[in-house]
Amino acid sequence: MHKDSSYGYAFIIKFFASAVFGQRGKQTNFRGTRIISSQRCEKYRYNLISADYFGLVASMNSLPDTAQGNQSSTQRTYLTLRNEIITGRLEPGKRLKVEALKESYGTGASPIREALSLLTSDQLVERLDQRGFRVAETSRQQFQEILNLRCTLEDMALRQSVANGGREWEDQLVLVHHYMGKTDRSETELFEERHKSFHMTLLSACESPILLRLCSQLYDLNVRYRFLAGRSKSYGSRNVEDEHQAILDAAVAREVEESSRLLMEHYRSTGAFLAEQID
Repeated sequence: MHKDSSYGYAFIIKFFASAVFGQRGKQTNFRGTRIISSQRCEKYRYNLISADYFGLVASMNSLPDTAQGNQSSTQRTYLTLRNEIITGRLEPGKRLKVEALKESYGTGASPIREALSLLTSDQLVERLDQRGFRVAETSRQQFQEILNLRCTLEDMALRQSVANGGREWEDQLVLVHHYMGKTDRSETELFEERHKSFHMTLLSACESPILLRLCSQLYDLNVRYRFLAGRSKSYGSRNVEDEHQAILDAAVAREVEESSRLLMEHYRSTGAFLAEQID
C-alpha cells in the first residue's frame, strides 16, 4: 500500500513519460493505428497474429536501435515475459534473475535486460536498487487507481473517437467485434488479444497517439487483475457479450453520451467485482 498522497500524480507522470519517450531518451513514434485495410468488411483479411496491435506496436516502437538479430531476441523475450506477467504465470513480486531467464528463454543477457527495461516502462516490472528486477506488485489501492485513470482517459478518448470516426473506423470496429464474438473464452490468450483490439479500436479515431498509448498501458495493467475474475464462476454470470454489443451499437450510431455511459458501466461493473478478489 502506498501512503504517500503524491503517488497518484507520480503514477500518471510515469505513464506520460513512458508514452512520449522510449529507451535512452529517444522520442517514441506511434504508428499503425489502423488494424485493417480501407476496403469494405467482406474484403478484409484480418491478421490475427498481430491482433494486439496497439499494445505490441506501441511498445516495440520504443526498442533501442540495435542489430536486427538482437532486436528480434529482445522482442521475443519482451513479448514472452509480458504475456506471462499479464496472465499471472509470473506472480506479482517474483524475482526476475537474468541468469535464470537466460536459461529459460534460451537467449543472452543483453536481450533479457533490454526486455526487462521495456517492461519497467510498462509498469509491469519493478527495478530493485542494485538487486535486479521483480514482477510488479499488485494491491487493491493500485487496482482502484488504475481503474480510475482508465475510466478518465478512455472516456476522453472514446468521446473524441465516436465524434470523429469515419466509415473506415466503423468497419474496423464491427469487424474486430465480430472476431472477438466468435472466439471461445476458453482460448484465453487469443480471446484477450481480440478483446483488447475491440476496446482499442473504439478509441482509435481520437487522433491522439499519446492518449492511445496511455490507454493501452492501463489496459494491460488492468488485465492482470481481470484474469482473476476470469477464473471465477460468479464473474461468468455476467453477460459481457451483451455489454460489448450495446457499446458497439451506441458507438456506430454515434451516440457519444450513451457510448460513454455504457463503457464506464462496463468497466465499473468489472472493477466492483475485482476489488473484492484483491487482498
